Formats: sequence, structure tokens, C-alpha cells
Amino acid sequence: MKFEAYNIHPAIKRSLEERGFKRPTDIQHRAITPILAGEDVLAIAQTGTGKTAAFAIPVLHLITEIKRNSRNKGIKCLVMVPTRELSIQIAEVFEQLARFTEITVMSLVGGVDQAPQIAKLNQGVDVLISTPGRMFDLIYQGHIKITKTEILVLDEADHMLDLGFNKDIHDVIKFLPKRHQTLFFSATITPVIKDLAYELVNKPIRIQISPKDPISKNVDHSVAFIEMDDKRFFLERMIKENPDSRILVFVRTKVRCERVHLAMERVGIKTVTMHGGKEQEDRLTAMAAFKEGTVNILIATDISARGIDIANVEYVVNYDLPDVSENYVHRVGRTGRGVSRGFAVTFCSPEEEPILREIEEFVGKPVKVIEMDKGEYKDTLVFTQEVKENWRALLKEAYQQQQAIKDKGLKWKKAKKK
Repeated sequence: MKFEAYNIHPAIKRSLEERGFKRPTDIQHRAITPILAGEDVLAIAQTGTGKTAAFAIPVLHLITEIKRNSRNKGIKCLVMVPTRELSIQIAEVFEQLARFTEITVMSLVGGVDQAPQIAKLNQGVDVLISTPGRMFDLIYQGHIKITKTEILVLDEADHMLDLGFNKDIHDVIKFLPKRHQTLFFSATITPVIKDLAYELVNKPIRIQISPKDPISKNVDHSVAFIEMDDKRFFLERMIKENPDSRILVFVRTKVRCERVHLAMERVGIKTVTMHGGKEQEDRLTAMAAFKEGTVNILIATDISARGIDIANVEYVVNYDLPDVSENYVHRVGRTGRGVSRGFAVTFCSPEEEPILREIEEFVGKPVKVIEMDKGEYKDTLVFTQEVKENWRALLKEAYQQQQAIKDKGLKWKKAKKK
């Protein structure tokens, strides 16, 4: 079935056609019709399957109907998301699809001055995509009214729970009209997620895509066993062997993020970083540089894993393994999106091996091991271009001396034989 066959507003179809979208993905095919019918939906779909458009397309059509038949000038759809980056990404999708309509879209996030946000809200907003913190700030200040909001979308609900937004999710219901449509989207399903969903949705249409395979089939997975202190040298090697590739590197903490950034800087590799310790403007600048291709390497923490929807990310590098095995799914979901092929490479130190086993159990299959003998491993350390410290020259010199001693020993043995 093609998009042109759906009963959606011609202006939305025009946007889809302009962007080259002809046929819906599985999640879009299964979600659009019940959402158009006004049903509550509980959808479980892995990242990279097109789930943002799965709710954005029908929601935009419903809003065109609401605007035509109602004088309600307030917020008609509220989309709650866990992170700032995700809010911005989803707003971009809505704006692109609403381009030929009169629907107004706004991303609302914390970490920036609220005055311009209040001014925009006062002008009238149809679709508000927001993180919980700033949204509740402005609700309690009286700048946001959702008492007539007809559609609530909870996206990445599992991640919202991970970040402690359970109370916020329940609290937002108190401000909404008793009768509203709820669309609940999550990449993973757990008993806690299930219980939350059925508290919020009314006799939902349940949609589950690839429940037995939480990761995209377009991604090749591999792991290299590397000592923790050697990881930066292997990252340098990988980047230099793939100079034109867009690479997303995940680390465990913001401190590690900056350390890896500096390590790459010392060897002449330009990178940008994104983590919770950076100001919002700096995070937006980093994202823009990576998206536009002015910088091909982005180093990020898990807080950003679900907010990065950048085309043509060829490699995801798990520089550090995630604390939670589910986060592996969200990290590697940044590559292999749509019909593109992607590669997920994990650097696993000995102390991280138990986490690797948990990940393999979670995804239901072993990760392919990159075979590397001691000589190849040592060569990576010897020939790295670390320049701030002189360890490379010393190591290379020691290696050459060792080889020279071996050669002399071999010649001595041969001479003795004669």
C-alpha cells in the first residue's frame, strides 16, 4: 500500500512525495490507520523503523480536521520525550511533514532562556514536543494550557522511565481533558513499561514490530577485545582507516567523553562531543556540525543515544560498553537506518566482558569477534600518532631493540652451528 492510498490530507501527501516517501514502513503501515480512527495505540518498535513518522503523519491529519471543525487555538497535540535532542529531532520531522499546511510546531526544552519560548507559545502552537522539566515549569507559570489538548504522544517511554520521569508521565494526565487520544511508543517492552502503558491507554491497539529481534538486520555487529587504556589507539586507527565515514562514538560518562575528545585532538583528529554537562547551545552546535558533515566524528554519552537521528552514520563505536544492555540497542540503532547498511563495533576490555554476555543474551545472538593476533595488536600501539607524550617513540625503539636482539641471537645460533 502506498501513502497516496491513505485518507490523509493532500498537503501531507505532498510533503511525503517531496521527500521521496512512497511506501510506509511496517510500523507506519500498522499504526497510521488506527491512529486516524482515533484509537489509542501501544506500539513497540526498534529504533530506525520510522516510528516518528508513524505517529506524525496521522496526527498532522487529525489536527487539520480539528482546526477545520473547532475554534480551539491552543495546543492540540502534546508529544512528551525524554531528551532535548529527541525533542528537536521530532520537531524537525513534524515541520517537514507539515510544510504545506498551516500547522505550527514547537520544540520546548530546558537549558535555554524561556522568554523566547513563551513568546512563541503566545503566538499559538498546534503541536508541542517537549521534555518534562521545562514543560511543567511553564504549565505552573501559566504559559502552557493543555486542558483542551486532544492527543498525547509518549515517545521513548522506556527511556523516560530510566531517567525517572514516571511521576511526570502520570502528572501530565491531570492537566489533560478526560477524553483524549493516547499514543504510547517505546523501543523495548518490560513488565514496568507494560503496566504503565495500560494505566494510560484505553483499550489500545497493540503493535509490536520484530519483537524477537530488537536490533536492525541492516547492522553488522562485531567486537574487539582491547585493554581499557589501549582503546584510544584503536579508535585512532579505525578513524584513520575510514577517513570519509561518519562515525558515532559512545562512551559511558561525560568525563570519558572529553578525555577521548582530547586524545583524538592530540593526534590531529577533529571531533565534537555531546553529553549532559554541556550547555544546550553547545549541544546544538555539535549536533549541527555532525549533521552537516563539517565534523565526521561525534563522541556522546547514552543520554544522547535516542536523540541522534542523522542520515548516513556508517559506524557506531561502543568505546565503552553501556551500563544497561538495552542501551546497546539504542546506540546501534543510530546506524543501519531505513535501507542503509551500518556497522556497530564494540571495544570490550576484560572487565567489561560480563556486560558483553548480557548484551548477547538480550539480543539473542553472539557478537562476531574481530580476530587479532598479538603482532597486529602491538602494531596498533607502536604506530599510533600520539604526539603529546613520547611513549610511542620509546615503545617503537624498545620494540626495534627487542627485534635486533632476537636477530643477533638467531645469527649467533647459526654461526655456532657452522
